[in-house]
Amino acid sequence: MPGANDSEDGWRDTTIDASAVEGDPERAAAVQGIERIRQSIDNIDSAIISLLAERFKCTSQVGVLKARAGFAPEDHQREDHQMKRLARIAIDAGLDPQIAQMYREFVVTEAKKRHERIAQAGGDPGVLDIWA
Repeated sequence: MPGANDSEDGWRDTTIDASAVEGDPERAAAVQGIERIRQSIDNIDSAIISLLAERFKCTSQVGVLKARAGFAPEDHQREDHQMKRLARIAIDAGLDPQIAQMYREFVVTEAKKRHERIAQAGGDPGVLDIWA
């Protein structure tokens, strides 16, 4: 039976902290490695969020053009193409294509929502202003 600080899978809950491993060079090296890699992860997360913001700005522009031209918010042919393209990119990058599929589902679903809001507003991208 797990103790009070153990998770259900048997791992002991821990806080990664250099001060907690003083006098244990092996664990201290692990903490340094974890901190260095986590900084890289944080940098990557920042880049991903910035890129997503740019991507949604572009898809909003597409939404405006679609709405003004009278096109539907959805483009099934484009979605199919994107699904295949992202799967190839994932495989080439050594990433499970399911992760690329989850990403695609997220961005396509969000882009469609945005396109629908723009279309309902008569092509006004201002409906997406998060500060409104």
